[in-house]
Amino acid sequence: MNTEVVSIILLSTLAGLGTGLGGLAVLVRKPGEKLLVFLIGLAAGLMIMLSFMELLFDSIMISGLFPAAVGFIAGSLILFILDFLLPHKHIVSEKGAIDARMLRTGTLIAIGISLHNLPEGIAVASGYSYAPQIGLIITIAIALHNIPEGIAIALTIRMSGASRWAAFRVALLSGLTEPAGAVIAAVFLTTLPELMPFALSFAAGVMVFITVDELIPVAHEHGHEHFTSFGLIVGFILTLGLLAAIR
Repeated sequence: MNTEVVSIILLSTLAGLGTGLGGLAVLVRKPGEKLLVFLIGLAAGLMIMLSFMELLFDSIMISGLFPAAVGFIAGSLILFILDFLLPHKHIVSEKGAIDARMLRTGTLIAIGISLHNLPEGIAVASGYSYAPQIGLIITIAIALHNIPEGIAIALTIRMSGASRWAAFRVALLSGLTEPAGAVIAAVFLTTLPELMPFALSFAAGVMVFITVDELIPVAHEHGHEHFTSFGLIVGFILTLGLLAAIR
C-alpha cells in the first residue's frame, strides 16, 4: 500500500470522526446553538468556494465542460438518491417519548448517514489525489459537516433508552464508513488516472449538494441566521486564503 493511499485513508478517517465528535453531545455538554450554526456555515463556505474555485474549475480546464458537467451531475444525483431513499435527519430534541420506535429511528438515521459518508470519502480521495492540500481542506469541511449528524444520531439513540456510551459508539461508528469510499476512489484513480477530471467534478457535485440540501437548511432550522451567514463568509475568506497559500 503506497503512502498516498495511506494518507487518503487517514484523512477520510479524520473526516468521518467528525460524526463521533458530534456524538460527544451525549457525554459532555451539547454545543450552543450559535456555535453550532456558525460551524455549519463555516463548513458550507469551505465547500462552496472549494467546489467552484478549485475542483470544478480545474476539471473544466483539464477535460472541458461536458466531462466536468457529467461528473458534477453524477455527484449531486447520487447524494439526491441517497437522501430520497434513506432517512437523514439532523435535528432532534432531547425531550420526547423513550421507546423502541426511537431506537429504530436512530438506527435508520445511523445507517442512512453511514451510506451518505461513502461519497464524502470519494470526495476526500479525489481532492487528495489531485493535490494533498486540497484533500486537507475537503477533510476539514466534511468533518465540520459531520458534527451535527453525530449529534442527531447520538441524541436519538439516547432517547430510546440506550446508555450514553452506546449512543456515542453508534455515532462514532457511523462516520467510519467514510474511508471505504475513499479507498474505492483511491484504487480507481491510481489505476485509471485519466478519471481525475471526473473525480474532481464528482467531488464538487457531492459538496455542493451537501451545502444546499443539508447544511444551510439545517442551520436555518436552528435559527440565528446571522451566525450562519457569518460562518459562511468566514468559510469563503478562509478558503480563498488557503488556496492562495498553496498556489
